[in-house]
Amino acid sequence: MNFLAHTYLSGCNEEIIVGNFMGDYVKGRSYELFPEQVKKGILIHRDIDSFTDMHQITRNSKLRLSSRNHKYAGIVTDIFYDHFLASLWDDYSDLPLSEFVKRSYEILKRNYKVLPDAIKRWFPTFLENNWMMAYARVDGIELVLERMAANTSLPDHSAFAVEVLRDQYALFMDDFVRFFPLIIQFLEDKYEIEITASREAYPNC
Repeated sequence: MNFLAHTYLSGCNEEIIVGNFMGDYVKGRSYELFPEQVKKGILIHRDIDSFTDMHQITRNSKLRLSSRNHKYAGIVTDIFYDHFLASLWDDYSDLPLSEFVKRSYEILKRNYKVLPDAIKRWFPTFLENNWMMAYARVDGIELVLERMAANTSLPDHSAFAVEVLRDQYALFMDDFVRFFPLIIQFLEDKYEIEITASREAYPNC
């Protein structure tokens, strides 16, 4: 799961959304320094990552990428799953994707001071490239991968990854469609949150 899915899987609490969004950038027990609901969001982020990494469905997805991406196949799979969430968005929300993304950006900008410095360095580019909306297009996935390679340790095999996605699109989509309800159920049960994006009230729906 990448930024779109992590945001969606936060439910409707603004502070949880912020914590989940920045979860990769808060290490160890430093999450305890944040307000209670932001902490909850960070812990939800960690559980999403653990659940996703360990599940057999996502392992099958990663195997299709492992010849070139190796240990980074999980990161690429996360981005592919965000693509399918974006492209199948109407199955998961009655709020249009563009409006969900706009409201999510507003939440993050309101809480900019809470974000770790590492995020603040690339956040303007994230907004400028409309990263969350880019997931909806296959060529947008290539852009996201290229940007991540420029800002992280992810090797730039974006062309290969997109070729694999195009060639095995139906298989990846089937993996996502089977997996996503499972992670929603897991989080709703563990954290007693409702995962939805309501047209009327997101966030705080």
